[in-house]
Amino acid sequence: MNAVMNFLFENQNFQLLEMILGLCLFLFGMNLMGEALERRAGTALRSLLGKLTTNRLAGFLTGLGVTAVIQSSSATTVMVVGFVNSGLMTLRQAINVILGANVGTTVTAWILSLSGIEGGGILQLFKPTTFTPVLALVGIIMYIFLKGEKKKDTGMILLGFATLMFGMETMSGAVKGLANVPEFTQLFTMFENPILGLLAGAVLTAIIQSSSASVGVLQALAATGGITYGACIPIIMGQNIGTCVTAMISSVGTTKNAKRAAFVHLSFNVLGAVLLLAVFAVLRAVFAPAILGVAASEFGIAVAHSIFNVACVLIFLPLSALLEKIALTLIPDAKVPEVVSELDDRLLQTPQLALERCRVLVGEMAAAANNSIVGALNCLDNYTEAAAQEVREAEDLTDHYEDILGTYLVKLGSRQIGESNSAETTELLRLIGDIERIADHSVNILESAEELRQKELKFSEKAQGELSVLISATHEILSLTMSAISTGDLAIAAKVEPLEQIIDDLKEELRTRHSIRLSQGNCSIETGFVWSDLLTNLERVSDHCSNVAGCIIDTANHNLNLHESTRAIHENDAFFKEQFNLYKEQYKLA
Repeated sequence: MNAVMNFLFENQNFQLLEMILGLCLFLFGMNLMGEALERRAGTALRSLLGKLTTNRLAGFLTGLGVTAVIQSSSATTVMVVGFVNSGLMTLRQAINVILGANVGTTVTAWILSLSGIEGGGILQLFKPTTFTPVLALVGIIMYIFLKGEKKKDTGMILLGFATLMFGMETMSGAVKGLANVPEFTQLFTMFENPILGLLAGAVLTAIIQSSSASVGVLQALAATGGITYGACIPIIMGQNIGTCVTAMISSVGTTKNAKRAAFVHLSFNVLGAVLLLAVFAVLRAVFAPAILGVAASEFGIAVAHSIFNVACVLIFLPLSALLEKIALTLIPDAKVPEVVSELDDRLLQTPQLALERCRVLVGEMAAAANNSIVGALNCLDNYTEAAAQEVREAEDLTDHYEDILGTYLVKLGSRQIGESNSAETTELLRLIGDIERIADHSVNILESAEELRQKELKFSEKAQGELSVLISATHEILSLTMSAISTGDLAIAAKVEPLEQIIDDLKEELRTRHSIRLSQGNCSIETGFVWSDLLTNLERVSDHCSNVAGCIIDTANHNLNLHESTRAIHENDAFFKEQFNLYKEQYKLA
């Protein structure tokens, strides 16, 4: 070891500095490419998330696909821990995804194996030193000069890939001189002891916290020609154990199920490594295959990495239920019921999936707000203490959602998440404010119902008939708004604004009619106060529905000026005028 370090520190050589620089560029390029790929494949990631079912194959393919996109099984497993901690995924689903992630992580090794291509002619075209400068140039041009988030992300993917491959080439070039150092060969001869090789791989990966990166380092060292397959295979097995460190750390402070998901990741990799290491040791002792003494190549390491991970999955995928039982046995349920975190900070590492989770909760928040309004309106005619309690609980729930979503979306917006994700984050922040205000008005309506009941006040028959028209219009505008939130359908959202205008007109007309009844002595002043409060709250509910629909339309049209777009709709939109006339006929007062 001293001879190796002396070689690296010799004054006439800069191998150590060059190797560190290569490793830094390699890790930076991998991170850069992974983040850009994630943003570029945002819709695909959401689609993959929707396939998280109890079906083993679907979960496996989901884990494989996500890991292939973000280039890190550790990151995928951390996301899985976050999903389980948020109640978004069951433990059974998580196990299948984790198994898929272990295969998806082999993609990086295959990409890096390109640096080991030798020979001239057409093969030279596939060598990174040939095409990475071109990719870097194209990537820089796309990122700096082209408009559009997707084009810039594509440029960043190319630039990240070029940086990654340049770092790989730099590392390989830095260590090639070690081939002439006998102690270096002796060092890796020591790792031919399967136990030491396993430990070396585990420790290296635990430090770097990425099995993809540690395999890349091993491939770079293979350029010296001093590492045999007999030494690198146990190291590859150990790397799968070391990659579990990230998930285990991320599971601290989570629910029991999230801890179980991290434990399954660890147990799967440890059991797989121990089992296949035993098979490897037996094969080496009994058959002594000559290939184990052959110098490993970058391509050969990629093959060995894939074979090991696929073999582990073939063994344990049918046994996923057994892994679940082991985790349930070793990590029993808590005596006190656990509080599930609706939004987990681990999901922030993948903005697309974090946004998808936020959108789901916004839908739940909207449903709670809708239930609170419907319940409050029902209390006007059929008041019960239980119904009133349900209204208040629904309103409290919307307050809770606004609090956690607002905090989470601000955290998400502070990250580099791209223009489209940033616009969606802003949209959701605007939506939750209006949804929460809708629920607030439900409590006001409920208090009006309670005042009518406590003071034994009643509206006249004509007033009740007129109020029922306004309530019917309110139910419809709420239904349209909820549908627009859940589907994002712009045609549905466009129907909200004309109905809101009808509700404004109805409110003014009902106020006028009430004033006439009041002047004729057909209504008391005390009843008039309740009447006025009801009209105001119903009209404001429609205002917030209009804001929600306008926000959805504006985000789709990349327009942040809500009032300007609303005025333009009123003045120029033929659809608005058509819908307005239809609603005017539908909600005509007697």
